[in-house]
Amino acid sequence: MGTWVQIAGALAILAAFVAVQRHWLAPTALLALLLNTLGSGVLAVDALLEEQWGFLLLETAWFIVSVAGVVAWVARRRGSAR
Repeated sequence: MGTWVQIAGALAILAAFVAVQRHWLAPTALLALLLNTLGSGVLAVDALLEEQWGFLLLETAWFIVSVAGVVAWVARRRGSAR
């Protein structure tokens, strides 16, 4: 992947981080979770293609945790809609 794709992935993660640190978003806010999921997914694919195994481990773990957060967010919404 190109440098711009890496930068976009990193910016997505950093945007979520800054928003949570500045209390603009809660860590469990859907936008924060989606930014982390998108950014880490893009960077994990790039790490796989570039055979950067340590970075792949980091970004895959970040992706899995972020997806679990999205799944929990959806479950909470479904539970409160009943």
